[in-house]
Amino acid sequence: MFQHFKSIHFIGVCGTVMASVAVALKNRGISVTGSDQKVYPPMSNFLVEQGVEVSEGYRKANLDKSPDLVVIGNAISRGNPEVEAVLERKLRYCSLPELVNKLFIQGKRSLVITGTHGKTTTASLLAWVLDCNGFNPSYLIGGIPENFSQGARFTDSEWIVLEGDEYDTAFFDKRSKFLHYLPEVVLINNLEFDHSDIFNDLQQIQTSFKRLVNLVPSNGLLLVNGDDKNITPLTDIDHCPIESFTLSHLNNLEYRQAGAGFVLDGFCFELPLYGELNVRNALGVICIGRYCGLSNEQIQRGFDSFKGIKRRMEVKAEIRGITVVDDFAHHPTAIRETLKAARVRFPGKRIWAVFEPRSNTTRRNIFQKELADSLKEAEIIVVSEVARAGKILGSDLLDTEKLVHALNDTGRLASCLQSVDNILEHILGSAEDGDVICILSNGGFENLHERLVRGLKA
Repeated sequence: MFQHFKSIHFIGVCGTVMASVAVALKNRGISVTGSDQKVYPPMSNFLVEQGVEVSEGYRKANLDKSPDLVVIGNAISRGNPEVEAVLERKLRYCSLPELVNKLFIQGKRSLVITGTHGKTTTASLLAWVLDCNGFNPSYLIGGIPENFSQGARFTDSEWIVLEGDEYDTAFFDKRSKFLHYLPEVVLINNLEFDHSDIFNDLQQIQTSFKRLVNLVPSNGLLLVNGDDKNITPLTDIDHCPIESFTLSHLNNLEYRQAGAGFVLDGFCFELPLYGELNVRNALGVICIGRYCGLSNEQIQRGFDSFKGIKRRMEVKAEIRGITVVDDFAHHPTAIRETLKAARVRFPGKRIWAVFEPRSNTTRRNIFQKELADSLKEAEIIVVSEVARAGKILGSDLLDTEKLVHALNDTGRLASCLQSVDNILEHILGSAEDGDVICILSNGGFENLHERLVRGLKA
């Protein structure tokens, strides 16, 4: 149906995945335009460099040329001027997952990477392992792998690697995105409660994952983390093969400053990533790599040359002995694992955690206690004000002062600062030689990491 369209407009084009797909279509000769509320680097530069016309702000006039198709991002809702124009003018529209399904997945061997944490890293590592062994896979990843130039690529290969997000698809399609991805293989790395704006509890999330599991064909594979009890209810099936992996399968597991090492089935794997979470991510990749016919040696070849992902413990700079790290972690578990990994990567250093409560779940008090338990892995903690706090009922809002008090009670040095300017001033005035500043946010955090780098250079 979509193959014959000559012009496509993306509403919310500056999202990492939206931008990558828009460029992929542009490279296929389709006229592509887009719009977004906040157009800023790096995605704005990436789109312009690739010849995609981008409008800042949503206006009905952006649709006056009546594109053949409008792709509506999942963060876009009713009341958006362009959405209203689409509906009023009876323009053809769809979600991004539907577009990807119809254009790029059908007929392919789909490898879907899911879980609450580690999806981007695992999907990136798998795509690279396949790529450096000649598979030339298509991929769709919610981040920018350092081994590739963008977050999506579509090739003639029979293989496609997909980061399977459980978040909803669009305002007109409340199913999880991954239900569009026609899986041959599903990997579930872990499962916890998250996305409180669309799920009421863990059981609802498990239900959505169960629907995905039910799509795995009899000649496919369900691969699960056997150490995660929240996944166990999903494995009571007999329609497809199931394999599990656990840390107990490993011998000689070591966490090192340069990464991690372990022995699996008599083969010594070396991983240039940090922490327990990434070891589990690697185990999933090993299992899928073997499923695709790769040897241990071929998988290790991919590990050896893997460069990581932007915003996953990404070292932005080391200035005056102070290391600035940018990380996407926002769920308590991800925060804890990131800080523990930082302690291994930077032994003997004083660790700062600078945290922005920005996700729909961490803005609420659902994880009030869990955030304190996670952030105490750092010696010094700075918590910003809750993003868009006015949109949450006061009784549901994360209590940042209570969070800071709980951290100080554990002997940590914690503070809550009301503006990024204040946070920047505090870090620049207090950081010492040897400190590691971990900036933790699933958003831009008003470009704090870049401003900090400039401040340290001044």
